[in-house]
Amino acid sequence: MNPNIFKSYDIRGKYPQEINEKIVSEIILKLSNKFSQKSKIVIGYDARLSSLSLYRAAINSVKRKASSIKIIEIEMATTPMLYFLTNHFNADMGIMITASHNPKEYNGLKIVGKNAVPISGKEILRIMNNG
Repeated sequence: MNPNIFKSYDIRGKYPQEINEKIVSEIILKLSNKFSQKSKIVIGYDARLSSLSLYRAAINSVKRKASSIKIIEIEMATTPMLYFLTNHFNADMGIMITASHNPKEYNGLKIVGKNAVPISGKEILRIMNNG
């Protein structure tokens, strides 16, 4: 996994060379070590052509980790909608499959914690490396 995909505000890279289903699954599996059995996670995706496949990979990774984690699948949505719903459902984490304003060949993850507080890509890399 290329550490350069972990940016100050998010995780993003060119699809499928730098970010793909396998990498998204690995990131989510490592992050899911932070989840308790009663965690709630909101997951959504944007309109990019690669987003639906990455969304499914993220959901499947959470389901593999613990079937008791409640996944709130919001499907295609905007990032502000994900933030709102993470708060609304009092979720422990929100994951948006998006590369925001970047060109169409990019994709990535915006991840927020409790109260929709953003978690930087650099912080996610630290969590993944330190458990």
